[in-house]
Amino acid sequence: MGRRIVDCGGRGKSLARAWPDMTHSSPSSPARCAAVIVAAGKGLRAGHPLPKQFVQWRGKPVLQHAAEALVACGVGPIAVAIPEGADELVSEMLAGLAEIVLVTGGATRQESVALGLEALAAHDPQAVLIHDAARPDCPPAVITRLTDALAAHPGAIPVLPVVDSMIVARDGLMETDAKREKLRRVQTPQAFRFADILAAHRTWQGAFDAGDDAQVLRANGGVVALIDGDERLAKLTFKEDFVDQQASALPPVRTGMGYDVHRLAAGEELWLCGVKIDHDKGLAGHSDADVAIHALVDAILGAVAAGDIGQHFPPSDPQWKGASSDRFLVHAAKLAHERGYAIGNVDVTIVCEAPKIGPHREAMRARLADLLEVSDAFIAVKATTTERLGFAGRGEGIAAQAIATMVRL
Repeated sequence: MGRRIVDCGGRGKSLARAWPDMTHSSPSSPARCAAVIVAAGKGLRAGHPLPKQFVQWRGKPVLQHAAEALVACGVGPIAVAIPEGADELVSEMLAGLAEIVLVTGGATRQESVALGLEALAAHDPQAVLIHDAARPDCPPAVITRLTDALAAHPGAIPVLPVVDSMIVARDGLMETDAKREKLRRVQTPQAFRFADILAAHRTWQGAFDAGDDAQVLRANGGVVALIDGDERLAKLTFKEDFVDQQASALPPVRTGMGYDVHRLAAGEELWLCGVKIDHDKGLAGHSDADVAIHALVDAILGAVAAGDIGQHFPPSDPQWKGASSDRFLVHAAKLAHERGYAIGNVDVTIVCEAPKIGPHREAMRARLADLLEVSDAFIAVKATTTERLGFAGRGEGIAAQAIATMVRL
């Protein structure tokens, strides 16, 4: 059961806390909080060909959401317990995050957690969050409440009240009622002082069927505090759980408009809709100045309220000097997908006297379709002139406008 360190990028706000009664800490030293994400299960009840932790949800794999939520709060390193043979798949999902340690999971959830804890031991964390990959939406406030609770207790778990009437059933019949006032719904992540939960797992070693890690800690004499959970921490289990309620509440169709102008200049290349065109002049700009793609990028970003091209690719940034605008369009489409939208239709109009757009129209449609990963049936490219009026009519520049219709995934 080896461990493989995948990447050390590191981003996110630190969870610096003073926990004076924890091992190796003092009131002036920030506690280091690591995590174990359990992602080694088959998850077939969700009705997908892949385990549910690898299925797309809100534009990303479920596991990626879970890991990014922890990284955003400064948690790390993170040991991820995965199925045997899933290294390459998971490495690609989590590339660029804070330090990730991949661990081949065990036969049970508790065995997977134990392997993850052992992999983290060399990093000497003071605290650890143990989280189910199938809970992708983790509010930062819950993590704060959990880690704060460790100042007074060796373990803490998020819980929610039970609102329905509860009964005890046997052989398909009601046996007695259960007092819901004493019952709680338990969620993850669960937080523990690292030394305590590691010792508890080493002692436990499969002594009983533990429902979660809090039970392992309690069996070893540890006290577990209860903190307020959050409905957003709901676990994805069945196929209907992947019908995202937030996404379904989004408008089914959204529309954005973009407009751009670039100056024609001698000695420049002319790129329009990702196609290089032979002409005596080209468009001048910080990137390749593809005015049509720039207008289309703004249309897509506008449709999903994601700002404009200048915010994502500022001309003041030298890395975009001479850059292909293809990259901007791919980025915009990816961002729209992450927000729950796909291309429904795009319509680009190029305004110029020359060159003639007609001979290149089909190549432009094909190129845009390729970049957006849709059929060219979703792409319209048109051209018009200004009857020799204005800067376009005088051949001083080219303008473009675009409309993007986005449909909910």
